[in-house]
Amino acid sequence: MRLAAPLWTALGVVGLLLGDSRVSSSGRCASPSRKEAGRFSNATLVRLSDYLTEGYRKGVRPVRNWTRSTTVAIDLMVYAILSVDEKNQVLTTYIWYRQQWTDEFLFWNPEDFDNVKQVSVPISNVWMPDILINEFVDVGKSPEIPYVYVGFDGVVQNYKPIQVMTACSLNIYNFPFDVQNCSLTFQSWLHTIKDINISLLRTPEEVKVDKSVFMNQGEWELLHILSKYNTFSIDEEDYYAEIKFNVVIRRRPLFYTVSLLLPSIFLMVMDIVGFYLPPDSGERVSFKITLLLGYSVFLIIVSDTLPATAIGTPLIGVYFVVCMALLVISLTETVLIVRLVHKQDLQPHVPDWVKRLVLEKATALLCVRNRHKFDPISPKGHDLLHVKGNGMNTAQCSHQNSEVKMDAGSRVGASSGTKGCEAVLDTLLAEISSIRQFLEKREEYRGIAREWLQVGYVLDVLLFRIYLTTMLAYSVTLGILWSVWQYA
Repeated sequence: MRLAAPLWTALGVVGLLLGDSRVSSSGRCASPSRKEAGRFSNATLVRLSDYLTEGYRKGVRPVRNWTRSTTVAIDLMVYAILSVDEKNQVLTTYIWYRQQWTDEFLFWNPEDFDNVKQVSVPISNVWMPDILINEFVDVGKSPEIPYVYVGFDGVVQNYKPIQVMTACSLNIYNFPFDVQNCSLTFQSWLHTIKDINISLLRTPEEVKVDKSVFMNQGEWELLHILSKYNTFSIDEEDYYAEIKFNVVIRRRPLFYTVSLLLPSIFLMVMDIVGFYLPPDSGERVSFKITLLLGYSVFLIIVSDTLPATAIGTPLIGVYFVVCMALLVISLTETVLIVRLVHKQDLQPHVPDWVKRLVLEKATALLCVRNRHKFDPISPKGHDLLHVKGNGMNTAQCSHQNSEVKMDAGSRVGASSGTKGCEAVLDTLLAEISSIRQFLEKREEYRGIAREWLQVGYVLDVLLFRIYLTTMLAYSVTLGILWSVWQYA
């Protein structure tokens, strides 16, 4: 009995130790599980998220009364004009799009959730309206925004940036002073106005003048954004609501003015200056041909810069074609004038009607100064040669007669001497006569050439003034049109 008591005592102590170890080990194992189970127990947002998603059906329009439509308020701000494709009639813009509506199933009392009045919820967990842009032609590279904001009063805010590639009827006739008006029409693709209605988040005046986020350093300038609400029907039974935003932009023409208009203007000015070269020289023709070739190369270079469409040609393209035509006309006029004043031996006299029409009426009409300098000079060499010839004949004959008289009494055979002198005189007179005829003929040709040169100069002045008037009228008309378009 004395041995049994200590034994039982020892066994009891061991049992107590083992029990404490089990309790401690079981306590250590149970503690993490309790912490794991209560990790979100005090998280307000988790509780709120569970509260909102419990029993929520995102495939059903969020109204308690199905006869009441859901009004979606939308708004947009243009951030940048990325590209304008005139050939394909596509406008690429980057906009900040906002839409807002009331979800009647997403209400809560802020006092029950630590005064939380707004929470972000994944888009995949809430109902979204099917509002699209009618003019969409391609899906842009827009960043994905996976969340929307939900307020305690059920207001859902969906804000996101969108790269929009839309079809737009681009009018390039006024290029590079063109103003484009492209529309972005937002509407529900499926739901009628009984289910989904659309409204503006801001007033139309605020939308019109808002340029706060627009990048204003590119080729295009944002003028304003017009907004208009409209309803339409396809089958005259179901009506749809839409809001159309008209984005009005204007091209900045400085680059095109410097690279397209100024070189063309300089070449045309040089063509006008070329008229001051003498028309009877061949340098004017080569100068005009060089200008024509230079303008052709210029058109080849700028052909890629001009916008191309299948339905119209910009006015600046017509301007270039007309300038090319004017250069061709200028070259043709120069060739005709050079051909007219070119000296030829077989050139006929100027007709009398040409003299009256050109040398009298045209000079008076054009106020050509010093027109007498073109008058044909009378050939004075004929009289001089005639006088000299007569004097020479008289002197020679008198000299021969004196010699004949002196030798008449002293020599025999005076008749034979007289006959020899007459033969020499006849030979000399024949040579002098042929020379005189040649000089007279040459003076006659020179007189004819001077007459045609005078006609050529007058016609050159006349055609130059007509050419200059046409070019100035055309340039002034285009300048007025472009100025009106620029400041319209």
